Amino acid sequence: MKKDILIGLDAGTSVIKAVAFDLTGRQLGVAGVGNRYRTSPDGAAVQGMAQTWQLAAQMLYQLSETIPDLASRALAMGVTAQGDGTWLIDAGGAAVDNAMLWLDSRAVEEARAITGSDRHDTIYRATATGVNLCQMRAQLPWLRRTAPGTVAKAAHALHCKEWLYCCLTGEAVADVSEAVLNFGDIRTRAYSDDVIAALGLDDLRHLLPPIVDGSRTAHKLTQRAAAETGLPAGLPVSLGYMDIVTSGIATGLCDAAVRPGLSILGSTGVHTRHAATVDDIVLNPDRTGYTVALADGAFGQVQTNMAAAINIDWIAGIAGDVLKSAGHPTDQSDILGGFDALVASARPGAAAYHPYIAPTGERGPFSDAEARASFTGLDRTVGWPEMVRGVYEGLAMAARDCYAAMGAIPDEIRVAGGAARSAQLVRILAATLDRPVRAVAQEETGAAGAAMIAAVQSGVFGSLEEASTVWVTPLLCDAVPPDPDLTRLYDGLFPAFRDGRHTMQPLWHSQARTRKDIS
Repeated sequence: MKKDILIGLDAGTSVIKAVAFDLTGRQLGVAGVGNRYRTSPDGAAVQGMAQTWQLAAQMLYQLSETIPDLASRALAMGVTAQGDGTWLIDAGGAAVDNAMLWLDSRAVEEARAITGSDRHDTIYRATATGVNLCQMRAQLPWLRRTAPGTVAKAAHALHCKEWLYCCLTGEAVADVSEAVLNFGDIRTRAYSDDVIAALGLDDLRHLLPPIVDGSRTAHKLTQRAAAETGLPAGLPVSLGYMDIVTSGIATGLCDAAVRPGLSILGSTGVHTRHAATVDDIVLNPDRTGYTVALADGAFGQVQTNMAAAINIDWIAGIAGDVLKSAGHPTDQSDILGGFDALVASARPGAAAYHPYIAPTGERGPFSDAEARASFTGLDRTVGWPEMVRGVYEGLAMAARDCYAAMGAIPDEIRVAGGAARSAQLVRILAATLDRPVRAVAQEETGAAGAAMIAAVQSGVFGSLEEASTVWVTPLLCDAVPPDPDLTRLYDGLFPAFRDGRHTMQPLWHSQARTRKDIS
């Protein structure tokens, strides 16, 4: 039977999906399930490693039951997953303990020790990636300090996608994107002795597995994994890149003609630009952001807001509390559904909002665990519609702040994520960036990007650029152009937005000290 199906596996923090595509990128079927993680007051955010694999295997099995003859038609599979975090395995490939997630904030002191030292410059210039508490390179020293017995049992330190790849293929390897941004040099795309020494991790170097590029290298599905997934033993499996750029691949990040930027407006905000070579990478004085190695010597430069749609959920929750207290309980989805009309009716620029609502602060384009959200510029003429619009405008300003840290704003911006479904938010984003904004009619971008990487590795396409012309271009939606009047307004407001966050930093830290004293 003809091998005419590619599979993408995408294991997010909360949802795991297995998706089947034909060779032209048409989605044939999807199987998805929620995953769970646990948090605690000390900042822990952990996830069961065995649980994550079992759910992923179940979704692949469910997909094989949904798509006729999938086992015999599958050509290859690509795997991506949530980025950052630390997933430790022993010499037999079994989980040592629960995984530390990217949401885990316990390594804050380790991250501060690095960023506050003269070692940070060496690390940043080699990796072109700022150090933060989400990353393995901060979490490993925290584990060494607080759980030495756990570290002693470990043979390899993996990320989520690498753990799933190990379960599928039996191979403990590191994907080039996360290996280099944590411990490597962007010029060599290999581990760097200087970076590992600057991180103080020479004694844990043995935990770092060999690096592979999934667009060039694949391993075969084991007999054991085949039995659990319903897929054929020997199926080639490619290890995808960090999920945020894998999603970018599926929205045209590697489109040679446009080289668009990508803004994912989900719970967090992720803003990405394409760098064709090392020389195209732009460093920033705050030493923040991620630089993620892609195929063919290219990179995705990324700045991430800790909170994007979370800000909208927060203000919708405030509205719900007010209505409930007035005896009119209303479902939050109904409140959110009315926000576009509310925003359209409001005066632009009436309320300034810094969208740092996440309790872990901000990491892009600046890193400050004490950063907090705030409204400014309020007077008695500012009503509820203006405050809601202010939240939307704050998200767009934060996106512009991120792109500004990476150089010139790309000529076109692609959008994805739940908040991108808001026509008003897209309109505000286009005006704030002064760029056309375009959605792509691909719902499962993470899985699609992983499948595209597998398609290149298996020879369906010669490059990700070629794959993009077939998989992405036909799915492009009409562009939303920037409104000239709004653009002029937001151009005038942006410097105040950026100055505002600098001015607020001492206040954030003063408030944090007070909160600590009270607690």
